Amino acid sequence: MKLGLNLNVSLRQTLAPQLIQSLKMLQMPVLKLEQTVRMELATNPLLEEIEEVDVDTDQSDEAKDEENETETVDWDEYLFDDEEGYKVKEFRETPEERFEGAASQSINLYQHLTDQLALLKLSEQEHLVGEYVIGNISPDGYLTISIPEMAKELEMETSIIEGVVEKVQRFDPVGVGSQDLRESLMIQLKEKGMQDSLPYRIVDEHIHQLDRKSILQIAKLMSVPVEKAQNAMGVIKSLNPTPVHGRFESAAMPVVPDLVVEHFGDEFVVLHNDAYVPRLRINANYKNLVRRGSDSSKDTKDYIRQKLEQARWLLNSINQRRSTMIRVMEAIIEKQRDFFEQGPTFLKPLIMEDIAREVSMNVATISRVSNSKYVQTPFGVYEIKYFFNSGIAKEDGSDMAKRSVKQRIAEIIKEEPLDKPHSDQEIYRLLNAEGIKLARRTVTKYREEMKVQPARLRKRVTA
Repeated sequence: MKLGLNLNVSLRQTLAPQLIQSLKMLQMPVLKLEQTVRMELATNPLLEEIEEVDVDTDQSDEAKDEENETETVDWDEYLFDDEEGYKVKEFRETPEERFEGAASQSINLYQHLTDQLALLKLSEQEHLVGEYVIGNISPDGYLTISIPEMAKELEMETSIIEGVVEKVQRFDPVGVGSQDLRESLMIQLKEKGMQDSLPYRIVDEHIHQLDRKSILQIAKLMSVPVEKAQNAMGVIKSLNPTPVHGRFESAAMPVVPDLVVEHFGDEFVVLHNDAYVPRLRINANYKNLVRRGSDSSKDTKDYIRQKLEQARWLLNSINQRRSTMIRVMEAIIEKQRDFFEQGPTFLKPLIMEDIAREVSMNVATISRVSNSKYVQTPFGVYEIKYFFNSGIAKEDGSDMAKRSVKQRIAEIIKEEPLDKPHSDQEIYRLLNAEGIKLARRTVTKYREEMKVQPARLRKRVTA
C-alpha cells in the first residue's frame, strides 16, 4: 500500500509540468502559440523545422509529425536503455529563455505578473503552479477559475494552489488574482493595514447588501455611530472595484482564426489553421552523442536527454491542443447547426457545461478553448465563446442571450444619474418593463459578474 502511494505521488509530480505546459498552450491564441514554438525552436537543439510539406498527402498532421520522428531514430533505444537509467526532469522556463517578442509601448498584465513571480524564491512546483494561476487571470485582474477547479485540473492538493494564489494576490496591482469583488476589496484593505477596521468588517460581512442599505441602516447593522459608518463607506468607495483598474490596456492585436469551418454539401469540416505555426520534428543528428559507448560526457548526455524530453512535451502539447480544439468545435457545430447553416440570427442558447459533457472534458478546458480564440465560419470570424450563451425568457416567448442582458444592464448603469445611481431593484424594474423577465437577485449576480460596484459605491456628488 505504501509503495503504491509513493508511486502515485511520484507520478503526479512527474506529470505536473507536462500538464501545465499543455494547459498553457491550449490557452494561447494562434499568434502567441507561434511565438512560443519559435522560441522553443531557437533554444532547443533537439527541435528542427520541417521546411517542405507534401500538400497532396492525406495523412493527418499528427501522423506526419510522429512518422518524421519515428522513422528518423528510435530515441528510446538510446535514452531508456542506459546503464544509469533516465529520470524525467521537470521543465522550467528560465527568465532568460522567455520569449521577448516585438517591442511594445507598455508591458501587459501577464508579463507584469510573470516578472514578479520570477523574483520569488519558489520551488519548481510552486513556480509552475504560479505560471498556471497567472494564466487564469482575466484582463481586469480576477481569477477566471476557482481554486478547487485548479486543484482538480492539476491533480494537486487544494492547499498547494491556495498558497500560490495568496502569493500572487500580494503582487502589484494589489488585489490581483482575487476570485470576486469582496476578496479584492478585503485584500486592498489588508494592504493598508486595515484588516481589523470597520470598513473591512463591512466588506467581509455585508458587501452584497450595500446597495440596499442606507448609512443609517449600516450604522445600526454594525452597532456604530452614523459618523463612523459614513467614514467607513468613504474608505470603501476609495478602493478599486477591479484590481487592474485600466493600468494594462493591451494594444490592438490582429485577429487570426485558430480554426476554419468549411461547408461541404451537408457536412461541416473543422480545419486547424496552423499555417503560422512552424512544423517541428526531433533532430536525429544528436543520436550519436547519447549512443551507448559514445565518448560524450555524462553532462552532455543529461543535457540532450532533458532537451529531448522538453521537445517531446512540446510536440505532444501542440498535438493535444489541435485535437482538443477541433473536438470542441465539432461539438459546438452539432449544437449550433442552425447558425452555421442560416446565420447569426439563429444562434441558440448554449452553455459550456453542455459541450463539456458532449466531449467528456471539464468546463475549464472548454473555457480555455473558447477565450481569445477565433473561428472562421461561412458567416464571418467569431470568437469561439460567442457560441455560448444562456437564454433569458422574454414576455413574447422568445429567448434573449445572457450576454445581451448584461449589455443592457451596462447601458442602464452608463445612463444613470451620477448623484442617484440605480439600485439593483430599480434595474430589475426597468428590465421587466422592457419585457426581460429575470429575478432581482439575478440582476445582482450579473452586476457582480461584470465587476460593477453596488449603487451606493457608484454615487458621485455633482457640482
